[in-house]
Amino acid sequence: MAAFDGETRVGVTAVRAPASPAQPGSGGGSEGAVEAPFDLFSDHVYDYRDHGGTAWAAEALGLDERAVIKTLVMEDDRRAPLVMLMHGDREVSTRALARAMGVGSVRPCAPDVTERHSGYKVGGTSPFGLRKALPIYMEATIAGLPRVFVNGGKRGYLVGLDTADLIRLLQPTAVDAAQAARASTQ
Repeated sequence: MAAFDGETRVGVTAVRAPASPAQPGSGGGSEGAVEAPFDLFSDHVYDYRDHGGTAWAAEALGLDERAVIKTLVMEDDRRAPLVMLMHGDREVSTRALARAMGVGSVRPCAPDVTERHSGYKVGGTSPFGLRKALPIYMEATIAGLPRVFVNGGKRGYLVGLDTADLIRLLQPTAVDAAQAARASTQ
């Protein structure tokens, strides 16, 4: 069992999800939330490394990086925040995402803005238990995976769950916005 600090919003035994059907992609937030059964999830703890990203998490846990899902907090051209879920081995095509959303542009939020919107430290951002209800978008091909691993709200902690459960709990809007990851310069 993982040790959790006071800022953790997601644990092995519960996850915050909408109490009533939310609008698709609303993210639910923690207001009016219900607890999901603990048997939906598995926890996976690893030694976090700054700038290790999904490649390090996948290596440390023996997982396919494609199934380790990044939770990215972004903003559109009006500075409205949103969450994008992307395969660990892919990057977001911000042009494709903006087109799918019907906005002029999309860009990643700065780390301090990400933390303000999500309530999580960068490197530990979970799509569950966000500080604010944010629209959630998901790369459409994620739906084809049987099981995914998303951040559980703390650096070095992933939650594994069936993709169908992720979709049921988060109600993300599916988009085609993946592009091949650039070679790392680290």
